[in-house]
Amino acid sequence: MNPIRKPLATLAAALALAACGPQEPAPTETPAAVEDSRTPEQAEADRTPYQLDAAFAKAGADFGVPADLLKGISYTETRWEHVQGEVEFEGIPAAYGLMALRGEKVSEGARLAGVSEEAVRTQPEANIRAAAALLSAYADELKLDRADVGAWAPAAAKYSGIDRVEAQAQYIHQGVYDVMRKGAVAKTPAGELAVSLPANQVQAKFASPSVHTMSADYSPAIWRASPNYNARPAGTDISMVVIHTCEGGYSGCWSWLTNSSAGASAHYVVNESGSEITQLVTEANRAWHVAASYSCSLNGNVMCGLNGSSVNNFSVGIEHGGYASQTSFPAGQIDASAKLTCDITKSQGIVRDSYHIVAHGRLQPNNRTDPGPNWPWSSYISKVKSFCGDGTTPPPTGLIIDNDNTANDTSKGYIELTGSWSATSSTAGYYGSNYLYASTAAVSEPATYWFYLSAAATKTIDARWTAGTNRSAAAPYVITHSGGTATVTKNQQTGGGAWNTLGTWSFPAGWNKVQLSRWAAEGFVVVADAIQVR
Repeated sequence: MNPIRKPLATLAAALALAACGPQEPAPTETPAAVEDSRTPEQAEADRTPYQLDAAFAKAGADFGVPADLLKGISYTETRWEHVQGEVEFEGIPAAYGLMALRGEKVSEGARLAGVSEEAVRTQPEANIRAAAALLSAYADELKLDRADVGAWAPAAAKYSGIDRVEAQAQYIHQGVYDVMRKGAVAKTPAGELAVSLPANQVQAKFASPSVHTMSADYSPAIWRASPNYNARPAGTDISMVVIHTCEGGYSGCWSWLTNSSAGASAHYVVNESGSEITQLVTEANRAWHVAASYSCSLNGNVMCGLNGSSVNNFSVGIEHGGYASQTSFPAGQIDASAKLTCDITKSQGIVRDSYHIVAHGRLQPNNRTDPGPNWPWSSYISKVKSFCGDGTTPPPTGLIIDNDNTANDTSKGYIELTGSWSATSSTAGYYGSNYLYASTAAVSEPATYWFYLSAAATKTIDARWTAGTNRSAAAPYVITHSGGTATVTKNQQTGGGAWNTLGTWSFPAGWNKVQLSRWAAEGFVVVADAIQVR
């Protein structure tokens, strides 16, 4: 299938967290300009993005489906982008439109909605109406209480096409109903409101996701074993990372790749926000993610000694929730993926450049284009190098205490929280997998970083945060040292994504602490990411 790479109705969505006080903003990503080859009549049929709110409302009213549920499903499936995908996994048809309709769902939705299949594939309003008609039919079949939005969860799970109950639960609780609870807004490049999903504390009536085992190769990842792998050829060195897009959402992606009938797998799958990664196959084993033999002529004439060998023999594959046709990728997803790729290249001794971190479409150009023309290759590889400490920025040299204790050796250092702190990964530049934030107030309620010294010593303390205009310009760090305490204020509106020196002090043997207090001018947040003791 030849993918159409330029979407017809392009939107970039930014989550608006429904929290009290100052809100931690997600970065706004502006879509790239899209060349419009449509006729004026086609353009009128497709309508402009700022009319999509009305399209969701009308489809919901006409078919008796909650409009917010339609918006939540669309956000989870495509981030409100009109995609025209390609086939990534044999057996999974390409997705179309804001609602990611596939295969029989295109034809059945078109029939139920009274529109053509071509309109479902190409026109946003028709696509939404087809999805609403399908969901309405599912509601009748399941005998749902249409007035109860939470009761629609089984219909949304059926719509997803996901077979595994665990993956359905994730799709519902961490996808559709999560965005409905938090709320989301998308604007056009001109700043017009495109889609608005108000926060609503609705609870899905659906089984909760199960507890997970974590990966042995990459500690932030969840282990979900795929049966679709075999051993690498004896003596094979791992020398490449291959970047893919799932041509669909994260939950359905890892669910399909853990199905023995799929005949495909990858080593990792990264979700759209970067908040979760699944590992399916150990790096030591051979996943089935590239259906092509290697040809160095496609890859800058490097590693030509591998010509004719299956790419799977010597590569690690990373899938990403999303589509080759999308116009941009969320910053959180890019950061999480770059950290993962850094870890793979370090542990496997892979060169960090564009010939060893490669697109699936470059290696299998006859029928794949992923991750598509808008994957940010230059900044991505720069991030991989930065996370690995390459270039002019030296790697960390001391004990690092992260905001997430799962990343800490708690015999040497850990974080302790008092009061209300929230975790997020919405702004790039954090250390580890996320960071914490809390509203400023006339209370201390600090984030306390504890570190252990076997003997008295003089140490320099560095702190890290993510910058933003809603950060405190005088975030108070309180350092307890041999001579008493010292308070150092830092402007967290600047200096994000870097180690910022607080100062040098003498510390006694035993446990010592550095506290980030909330006691600063109100109306802002303070960010607790990590500290370094060196």
